[in-house]
Amino acid sequence: MVPEFNKSQLIQNFQLHQTVGYHKDSMKRVEHLESYSLRKASVLIGFVERGQELNVIFTRRAKHLRHHPGQISFPGGKYESEDIDLADTALRETFEEIGIERQEISIFGQMPELVTISRFSVTPFLAFVDDGYVTTIDTNEVDEVFEVPARVVFDQAQLHSQQFKFGNYTHRVFGLSYQNHFIWGMTAQIIQALQKHVLYR
Repeated sequence: MVPEFNKSQLIQNFQLHQTVGYHKDSMKRVEHLESYSLRKASVLIGFVERGQELNVIFTRRAKHLRHHPGQISFPGGKYESEDIDLADTALRETFEEIGIERQEISIFGQMPELVTISRFSVTPFLAFVDDGYVTTIDTNEVDEVFEVPARVVFDQAQLHSQQFKFGNYTHRVFGLSYQNHFIWGMTAQIIQALQKHVLYR
């Protein structure tokens, strides 16, 4: 049974529990990457309160992008020198990609860095987004914006995984289906760690 979260319950569950790392079997294929070679980036996990339910904002990346084309992701991108910090990166990228204004976003949490095979070190930030937000999509970056109920995102029974053999190690890939969307890769890795952190199991 997935608990129903409102804003205060989500904040409490996230802030009272110890930070959870990413599944070790999903990190083995990036263990060889040196930290100095990684580019910093961040993403925004945006929660929207609609009635008594929280939803989570996702994007579908444009199909022509070099990294992860067409995949479902959280809004975000790489750190730029003019950014104050990685939280500022997440806010700037969210505005640039889908048009949500900074003043409509309130960050309340941060997850550990996640190293990706495309040589990024990605920091996820959790935030509440005003329910009246209006999107302006940059079609160079994003094909679609949509919301998924948080009860689906936090449902461990709906997050599946499969192991693949690569040489001397086994790599685990997570996946979550919602309507006509399949969420996998880095985004599903983040969801798996977030589930364990918030649900504490």
